[in-house]
Amino acid sequence: MGITSHEVREAAQRHFGHRELLPGQEDAVLALLGGSDVLLVAPTGAGKSLAYQLAGVLLDGLTVVVSPLLALQQDQVASLTTVGLGAARLSSAESDSERAEVLDAARRGDVRFLLLSPEQLANPDVLGEVAALEPRLVAVDEAHCVSSWGHDFRPDYLRLGELVAGLGEPRVIAMTATAALPTQQDIVERLALHDARIVLTGFERDNIALAVERFADAAEQEARVIDLVDELSTGPGSGVVYCRTRAGAEAYARALGERGLDVACYHAGLSRRRRDEVHAGFMDGDVPLVVATSAFGMGIDKPDIRFVLHADVPESPDTYWQEVGRAGRDRATARAVLAYRAEDLSLGRFFATPIPSRGDVRAVVSAMAETASTDPREVSEALPFGPRKAGRIVNLVQLARAADEVDDDAPVPQVVDAVVARAKSYRRLEESRVEMMRAYAETDRCRSAFMLGYFGAEVAERCGICDNCVAGVAPEEVARPDAAYAVQDTVRHDEFGLGTVTDVEDDRLTVLFEDVGYRTLSLELVEERSLLEVT
Repeated sequence: MGITSHEVREAAQRHFGHRELLPGQEDAVLALLGGSDVLLVAPTGAGKSLAYQLAGVLLDGLTVVVSPLLALQQDQVASLTTVGLGAARLSSAESDSERAEVLDAARRGDVRFLLLSPEQLANPDVLGEVAALEPRLVAVDEAHCVSSWGHDFRPDYLRLGELVAGLGEPRVIAMTATAALPTQQDIVERLALHDARIVLTGFERDNIALAVERFADAAEQEARVIDLVDELSTGPGSGVVYCRTRAGAEAYARALGERGLDVACYHAGLSRRRRDEVHAGFMDGDVPLVVATSAFGMGIDKPDIRFVLHADVPESPDTYWQEVGRAGRDRATARAVLAYRAEDLSLGRFFATPIPSRGDVRAVVSAMAETASTDPREVSEALPFGPRKAGRIVNLVQLARAADEVDDDAPVPQVVDAVVARAKSYRRLEESRVEMMRAYAETDRCRSAFMLGYFGAEVAERCGICDNCVAGVAPEEVARPDAAYAVQDTVRHDEFGLGTVTDVEDDRLTVLFEDVGYRTLSLELVEERSLLEVT
């Protein structure tokens, strides 16, 4: 007989002092204990860490936690140690003797939670040492990195499915705060989750007042952003301004500093030391305002961020919602303002990386065979270009093989065809996400309802605090139990193929199609021409 809900709650009280569990925690733990892998999508502060910690305790063995930042790892080690559970990390910060001591403690059972980065796990020696410990559970934090940051993120994150398989047959829980339907599907596919149970606890940010300010020209936009940040910075708490480029972040930081604001700039082009200084100053409250690119995000779990302002439109609602969600984590009211100029959404601004040429794909496939490796750094040694470009193509090859589009021993031309087709499909999805950002910026609907619809969540009512609700222009959100189409329905379109309904309104519905991305369709035309078939 399996572990019951009562036993899960009892363990939460005994080991962690929690009398109640938050939505999704118990479901995730019971699914893991029942033999399923889990994707847990829950806002920061909704207890994702407790889910894996509780499951790890009840599975009674070693839990390996893959986490991207040393600071996040150290926080988890400290919290587990506080409640009397042995925890340690393996990182580049530890000496050889310290690493040996950690592994010895894990063999003895004194360390029950072992934290490390994807890069550490990708080291063959480390992978072998950890595999010998026979972990019962692997927890992957920030799992959206597998998909939404995709080809330009860490090659080792994209290899996690392969690496986890090298640890034996542990249960796996993947955790993230934000994941739209394609991201959820990518995580399940890339991590090869077994009998995957997807646990969603809601995408609502009901204490964040969303607003969009529209501009006709760049000079007007820049001046208003500076004025608005100045206004928003007068109250208590902290603020973040997001810019698309490093140059933009530096320019806004200078301008705001000239206004007398205590501001710091953060982007990936700064030294590690400077980035750490800004991060620590912001978290400690010494730096109340940061102007940054999207590089500023992981590890920012600060309760008193009162506003997030986007000086430029991000490339997708996924990115936008992730960044907006850093505000108001203390549940007090916060503001999120998007500065929008239609010209900012020209596709060329977002897609600087071209779809790989057939020649480059052919070269990478040959190099993968020659080196017998999927590590972009090793593969690139046999190529005339570097690991970053090689990594993007290696990832596409692995995705095509994982999806059974080609066999491992398929002829090179067949692999090239599959990879180029997949790259074009991804580009269409990315372009459709840009158009969904345009739709968000220009809608008169409740902005919170729009975002919930994008993520495929049921929308029951207006938020009441966004600019459209306050202005009285947002229409009522009503349940449609008798509608011909419902959220999560699988449908087929003659031209666009298979898709999933993510949102239904009075006169339109939004569908995420597998081949062409998001499309918003007129219900009248759909019904008049029988464009969709529910499958």
